[in-house]
Amino acid sequence: MALLLRKILLFLITIALVSVITFAVFQVIPGDPVRIMLGPEADEVQVETLEKQLGLDKPLHVQYANWIGGLFTGDLGQSIRFSQPVIDLIIDRLPVTLSLAFLSLSIVIVVAIPLGIFLAKRQNKGSDIVFSALTQLGMAIPAFWLGMLLMIYIGMRFDFFSISGYVPWSVSIEGALGSLLLPAITIAIPQIAITFRYVRNTVIDQMKLDYVRTLRSKGIQESIVIYKHVLRNSMVPILTVLGLIFVEVVAGTVIVEQVFGLPGLGSLLVTSISYRDFPLVQGIVMYITIMVVVVNFVIDMLYTMLDPRIRLR
Repeated sequence: MALLLRKILLFLITIALVSVITFAVFQVIPGDPVRIMLGPEADEVQVETLEKQLGLDKPLHVQYANWIGGLFTGDLGQSIRFSQPVIDLIIDRLPVTLSLAFLSLSIVIVVAIPLGIFLAKRQNKGSDIVFSALTQLGMAIPAFWLGMLLMIYIGMRFDFFSISGYVPWSVSIEGALGSLLLPAITIAIPQIAITFRYVRNTVIDQMKLDYVRTLRSKGIQESIVIYKHVLRNSMVPILTVLGLIFVEVVAGTVIVEQVFGLPGLGSLLVTSISYRDFPLVQGIVMYITIMVVVVNFVIDMLYTMLDPRIRLR
């Protein structure tokens, strides 16, 4: 219970710090959102009237309190670019980004962990050397270029895949997969290269420990040694890496959504930045932050399930 309370407190402190930094940054960035909304022909009376309506005439600490309160009540103000409530725009785009992020992470887990275990058992053999070399290529390829290659050589040759746009899950599961799979693979490939190397090295380190030699000396099958004991003991550091990988996956959606024309938070963020839509940018940054922190909070809780010793710290 003490560990859970400590993690919850850390979760809240992280959200509070990010909210302060996000709010402060957009106070010092050049550009007046009120004048952007009204246009260059607006006079001072119109500017002052709109500032009062938006609450921008109040002290900064009052503006921050109102904004952070709106984060939990769902009132983050109006978008300058779209003239709609910020929360409505985020809710409309959030399912696309969440689907893309979790599909990408699923591909990373399904491919990287088995591959890392397989190559750990074949350390320094031909397949291990080849895949280790390929990972360097996977990490070096820019996401936008990889996305375009997949669009040309896969998306345009197979009708199942869509190279632009998004089909909601509620309309067609097949259509949603077709529109998300190539973007998810684009994001996943560099992360697979990173994760598989880490899994391989972690499993190799575990296989050198005394308990593995003891299990083998008792005649226990190698598959049981690897998958029941070695993998379980390797999962805590692997989960740590997966938490970091999720952050990279979410960051990757910003570029990949632009390449594939997906209407997610990433593409909305780029649009809002280009129009200096500060209320919308602030809202998107905070909700992405919350999403990342929640995932890492869940991973922290999984630690205690895999290694009970952590509860005693």
